[in-house]
Amino acid sequence: MKYSYKLSDAIHLLSYLKVYQDGDLSSKAIAASIESNPSVVRQLMSDLRKAGLIDTRKGAAAPSLAKDPKDISLLEIYQAINMDHNLLHVDPKTEPKCIVGGNIQNTLNNFYNEIELAAFTKMSQISLQDVISDILKRNQSK
Repeated sequence: MKYSYKLSDAIHLLSYLKVYQDGDLSSKAIAASIESNPSVVRQLMSDLRKAGLIDTRKGAAAPSLAKDPKDISLLEIYQAINMDHNLLHVDPKTEPKCIVGGNIQNTLNNFYNEIELAAFTKMSQISLQDVISDILKRNQSK
């Protein structure tokens, strides 16, 4: 099973922009922190810019948050990066003649929709500032 780290990387990138706002904000520096490729960082930046979460200028390695971190929710970030899949997935191949196999997809889809709605509600309540504050607190306790 392949996992997507796109949301985690986008939150990382936005947190980096705030924490290191007076430092090197090049895609190369951010990619080093994420341990990714600068082209991946530039693609994330493009998505975040289109969503109005960051400001960038051509030819300048000076991206910045377009909004206060307390006004950016994890849900906004999730929506900005075009996550084109559900959080939970139901196996589409089951035996329809079996009582379980014939009904499990619809049953799980109903429950999974409820779970996803709860997750999105919680994500809307957690701000980028909450993430940044926790990062800085953890760093101080080292």
